[in-house]
Amino acid sequence: MNENLENEITEEDIPPVGPKTALVSIVGRPSAGKSTFLNTASGEMISIVSAVPQTTRNAIRGIVNTSLGQLVFIDTPGLHLSEKKFNLKLSKIASDNIAESDAILYILDSTREQGEEEKLIVDLLLKHTGKLVIAINKTEDVRANAKSVHDFIEENIPGFPKERVIEMSAKADHNVNDVLKALYDLAPEAPHLYPEEFYTDQEVGFRIEEIIRGQAINRLTQELPHAIYVECQDMKMEKQNLLKVRSTIYVERESQKGIVIGKGASMIKTIRVESMKECRKIFPYRVDIDLQVKVNKNWRQKDTILDRVTR
Repeated sequence: MNENLENEITEEDIPPVGPKTALVSIVGRPSAGKSTFLNTASGEMISIVSAVPQTTRNAIRGIVNTSLGQLVFIDTPGLHLSEKKFNLKLSKIASDNIAESDAILYILDSTREQGEEEKLIVDLLLKHTGKLVIAINKTEDVRANAKSVHDFIEENIPGFPKERVIEMSAKADHNVNDVLKALYDLAPEAPHLYPEEFYTDQEVGFRIEEIIRGQAINRLTQELPHAIYVECQDMKMEKQNLLKVRSTIYVERESQKGIVIGKGASMIKTIRVESMKECRKIFPYRVDIDLQVKVNKNWRQKDTILDRVTR
């Protein structure tokens, strides 16, 4: 992905990584395709992709290095209308990152009608339009209605530059390069925040927790989509190429524990095995996961837990 962009825009005598640097917040409604864009743009699996809304709980960083410079993306939780404590916490993370970023990428889902949630996001962005790029996503879908999204933008952000509104498909990697180029146009010249070889700043423990959570969520979407969190209690490099990890999936109620374990422990075994396979794709060593399930009753109402899982 990054290599394709460099081939397209590199000129002779330009160094591999250019002088521009920007911290870019990705915002949008739940399931608009923010995590898919981040993974496609960085060329790595950084953020969980799931059909479950608000899968992303943290401000997750993905790094794109090209001949034009370095873009450090923050994949923020999806914004939507809710007074629940958990959702308010996620919305605050997104709002804080919007204010602090050098550029903002607003992703809209062209397969869904715009409504109150979309207008809520626009209200947050109106005072930041000078650093805004808008991507109309999922244009590969037969249900896509890009014209409706264009009309919504013109009505709610009047006078917004048309060259900064781009139709794309993050899933099919269509026009993702155009979105990156528009963001580079807004990026200031500044020292890079990370070495060129970095594509994320996530710590090993956090990445393993997210891998396990992703495997669980994508297998338990109907039963308990948001009622779980994962914690790695212990990690130890036993050999040069083997990391031993002891981790726990937490649920809110005793009845949910059996769902995660599954009949004959089949579900927890599948989550464990598939998580280790995913880790093997990412880390230069093997990861052996000891996985169990525990109950932390009503954890979504506990500030200490919310501070940890939405850090």
